[in-house]
Amino acid sequence: MVHLGAMQKIKPPQRIFRDDEEVDYVIVGVGSAGGVLLQRLARAGFKVLGMEAGKFWDTERDWVSDEAGSHQLYWNDLRITGGEHPLALGSNNSGKGVGGGSVHWAAFTPRFHPSDFEVYTRDGVGADWPLSYEELEPYYELLEQEIPVAGPAWYPWGKPHGHPYAPHPMGGVGDVLIKGCTKLGIPVSAGGPVAILSASRGNRPHCIYRGFCIQACKVGAKASTLITHVPDALEHGAEVRDRSMVARISMRPDGRTDGVVYIDRDGRERFQRARAVIVSGYAIETPRLLLNSACPGHEHGLANSSGTLGKYLMAQAGNVVLGRFDELIRMYKAPPAHALTEEFYETDPKRDFARGFAIQTVGPLPIAFSKQMMAAKGLWGWSMRREMMEYNHWAALGLLGEILPWADNRVELAAERDQYGLRVAKVTFRLRDNDKKLIEFGKNKVMEVMHAAGAVEVVQESRYAHLVGAARMGKDPSTSVCDKFGRTWDIPNLFVMDGSVMPTQGSANPGLTIQALAARTADYLITQGDAIFNSASRDMTPPPVCRSLSPPDTFTSGAPHLR
Repeated sequence: MVHLGAMQKIKPPQRIFRDDEEVDYVIVGVGSAGGVLLQRLARAGFKVLGMEAGKFWDTERDWVSDEAGSHQLYWNDLRITGGEHPLALGSNNSGKGVGGGSVHWAAFTPRFHPSDFEVYTRDGVGADWPLSYEELEPYYELLEQEIPVAGPAWYPWGKPHGHPYAPHPMGGVGDVLIKGCTKLGIPVSAGGPVAILSASRGNRPHCIYRGFCIQACKVGAKASTLITHVPDALEHGAEVRDRSMVARISMRPDGRTDGVVYIDRDGRERFQRARAVIVSGYAIETPRLLLNSACPGHEHGLANSSGTLGKYLMAQAGNVVLGRFDELIRMYKAPPAHALTEEFYETDPKRDFARGFAIQTVGPLPIAFSKQMMAAKGLWGWSMRREMMEYNHWAALGLLGEILPWADNRVELAAERDQYGLRVAKVTFRLRDNDKKLIEFGKNKVMEVMHAAGAVEVVQESRYAHLVGAARMGKDPSTSVCDKFGRTWDIPNLFVMDGSVMPTQGSANPGLTIQALAARTADYLITQGDAIFNSASRDMTPPPVCRSLSPPDTFTSGAPHLR
């Protein structure tokens, strides 16, 4: 028996497909996108298998309420990172195990704005998406019910909307953001939007405000696809094959894929037959797998006739601004994500850069806080110990800023190999002038908010957050890897569906958008039926929204909004 939170359990046996049994879909990576796809396709009656390099977590046995003990949640395998402004890879931007990064995300769930889908048209930078906000909007609404999302009844930014569950009460850091923004006349959202239950629902309890959200929620109140979608997928006949590292995608002579080669938990190389393959490994592992799958006819990697595979990798500016207060804050006593403002999200002609940023609450626990103090103030030894004694008097606010897509920010293959003998990812990254100007302005604005809230000392740490891109979707096969449903231009039964398909990234946390895109692609696959397996033609008709495929308890009541 596997425990998923305090009240939810999965009882064996689970369906197990034979290697020589052809499944309809193999999904590589059971994270934010892969978990949603697995659940939808299983409910629709397809034979679907999810391959996951990490463990199938048992929350009681594997998860601990301890920062140092949570390192196994992250993708810490060898990767090479470089460039003028290299990215830090690991705990803040990728996960390993069923649920992927959704296990340790902070669970902020703002939607992208309508402007994010037409950045080039509006602002002359970046790229336009091959779909509009209106095409994704019903899936935002649906996933906000499924996860579900707690937040204000009226959210004013982007296309204004409400949330299905009532907002969370404020913690000390949220109070700091509200106080600082209010003094400066900046509108602010209190209590969400965040994918953490503010009231119990089904077999999931409400949040108990213990502060270990990004170390994985043992309670089960925080959403991850491990909790929200995978159990229903298993109930409807899907298999999750954990500790199975997919090494390459296999190709037939007729130009279609016929399955995947993978390394099982015992180190043996095996082959799983499939009528179609969906790669959902996220922004580093997805291009790495496609590049490692190079073969005759696809010498530069699968789905790479455009030459864009691995290019246009994006991170978001994630500077953390820390303020010390005379009064107690106790920033661990709440979800790290529970208040924000998107007042600076859109391009402002008065500024000397395009696009914008959000300001959000963050709640580092002591080890993370000590690293931030070391970066921000150069503390070490006794000076660090003395500052740690003041931990409960500090508050932390995060800048979340849009860095534009640039072709030379990319994922390639390094010469080095991992424990499976596979070439590892080499990640190159640098900021351009627009990115630097945005970060400088945004950092100063967050520090202004912190001072306005009454901080007696303010410092900041420069960092990045949220990787997306490197297998972008588009309308033109010569400039993109896949179409608006994730179907690769080069191989008709090979799909990519995760954050790597995003042409731009906005200033919103990408988790909700990734899951909404996955649900939309699942509806497309279900509507197309056997045509996915047998035809190379592309029907680009948007599918109907299949609300009947939602997990159980999706449309039950939760904490009401006070009127």
